Amino acid sequence: MVQLVGSLRKELADSLSTCKVLVVGAGGIGCELLKNLVLTGFKNIEVIDLDTIDVSNLNRQFLFQKKHVGKSKAQVCKYQGISLSSLYPDYNVEFFRNFMLVMNALDNRAARNHVNRMCLAADIPLIESGTAGYLGQVTVIKKGMTECYECQPKPTQKTFPGCTIRNTPSEPIHCIVWAKYLFNQLFGEEDADQEVSPDTADPEASWNPEDTAARATASEKDGDIKRVSTKEWARSTGYDPVKLFNKLFKDDIMYLLTMDKLWKKRKAPLPLDWQQLENSAYPQEESVGSGLKDQQVLGVWALCQLFQHSVETLRSQLQEKGEGAELVWDKDDPPAMDFVTAAANLRMHIFSMNMKSPFDVKSMAGNIIPAIATTNAVIAGLIVLEGLKILSGELESCRTIFLNKCPNLRKKLLVPCVLDPPSVNCYVCASKPEVTVKLNVHKTMVLSLQDRILKERFGMVAPDVQIEDGKGTILISSEEGETETNNSKFLADFGIRNGSRLQVDDFLQDYTLLVNVLHTEELERDVEFEVVGEAPDKAPPPQTNQEDVNSITNGNKDSAQPSTSSKGQQEINVFLSSSHGAANFVWSCLFVKYTDVSCQHFNRV
Repeated sequence: MVQLVGSLRKELADSLSTCKVLVVGAGGIGCELLKNLVLTGFKNIEVIDLDTIDVSNLNRQFLFQKKHVGKSKAQVCKYQGISLSSLYPDYNVEFFRNFMLVMNALDNRAARNHVNRMCLAADIPLIESGTAGYLGQVTVIKKGMTECYECQPKPTQKTFPGCTIRNTPSEPIHCIVWAKYLFNQLFGEEDADQEVSPDTADPEASWNPEDTAARATASEKDGDIKRVSTKEWARSTGYDPVKLFNKLFKDDIMYLLTMDKLWKKRKAPLPLDWQQLENSAYPQEESVGSGLKDQQVLGVWALCQLFQHSVETLRSQLQEKGEGAELVWDKDDPPAMDFVTAAANLRMHIFSMNMKSPFDVKSMAGNIIPAIATTNAVIAGLIVLEGLKILSGELESCRTIFLNKCPNLRKKLLVPCVLDPPSVNCYVCASKPEVTVKLNVHKTMVLSLQDRILKERFGMVAPDVQIEDGKGTILISSEEGETETNNSKFLADFGIRNGSRLQVDDFLQDYTLLVNVLHTEELERDVEFEVVGEAPDKAPPPQTNQEDVNSITNGNKDSAQPSTSSKGQQEINVFLSSSHGAANFVWSCLFVKYTDVSCQHFNRV
């Protein structure tokens, strides 16, 4: 007779009180996950999260209250919380070996890549998760048994940290998201999650937690100064385009420059001044590119004029609707699209990015996905279910589980799929990771190799690069000051040519990668490099029919095989809830109705 403690076997329940688990991220998914772990019986939980709590977090991150605003998320969680980044050097392979299980609840790819590599190096099981609107996914990663997080190319990220959008954009999509937020702040429904002003509580701008908290609560200590919303301020100016321009693209940028810690390792932004641009503008500034008008990239002054015209048009639309009216952004509405195109491109120019055509902006702006609290709750519950299988020694019964927006043909919202084996071509988890990069050795600088290729594209933290030239030439060293003079030189200056091989070591990640250099002078415009054999920003294609049973990757196949472990059926305790009791019951019922995962011992939490 199996002895149960609640809905778990006694042996498993006892192990939960002693096993040490790590949660990386205490945001939307992380808050739900931490709650679930405590309710399930986990006693030794450690959390890593650098972020501080913002007012906009409170609508979906239920562990936090208004009194916590400005404080460290990890410290407020109080589960042996550590208030540092998962990319911090102290969290090395030895640190990860302290845990029986790691659970990711992250919102950015760089940190996911890093934790993936740490768990591979430490040979610790990792449960990876993510959400995009009403869609979600949970999967298990185990060295040598399953695909790792980086085995397959990932589609472009659709959600981004607020401090990246507001303070340190590094990609055009960051500026497009900012411009859409700005539209709502000025003309639409204001949302605390869509603030566009500089983020004074950015944890990267201040390493002192007390200073960060003080900045976050500064609005309560400003004496007679009355802070107003972006929309209120815009109304007070009569939506004057020039005043809006100078506030957004000059004053706010100059304020960002005072956060000098942000720019120690980044190129600082360059403020724009309307009067100076007007005085220096050519009468007929040419657009860049050929073909249709919407496929041409406008010049800076042309963008200023487009910004002015779009603001005036949108202001008139608001006035026609009457007092208290709001506009709704629509990519097919020309004035709204013109506004986002102008604002996004001006911000790209300020942060030294290549600007985009109206066509490109429209295609990117139409695909940005919001975060949904209930999706986070479902995914957090699934993480716990997979974790219980792992701790029961049943890795073979773990599944990748997809949460769909609508039921599939079998009327299931949750579709479990067999885990795929490691990819033999993976540049991370293969026995000898190797990759070929196509670039121009006469135009690619050492700094670009380090930052754009090794760090940004291949997710390294502190790469050391040695040229396999028979002399062991050190091209890049992670030790400060050793090779900084190389940064401004081109790869060709060091004898790197077509067919050269670079050995790259990241000792923080316990990771070695062999890079084969393929020289070319035929890269497309604005493309610095290409990874050979990979289609950038495209998800892997669906598997062929004969492989469906063993390797289902898109979460929509009817032949997806559920877990059938009899022991697992006795141990599942469902936590698919938000923090509210009524929602607990509703989500539990949805789980039984819409998933193939069996639940014999079902408790309301």
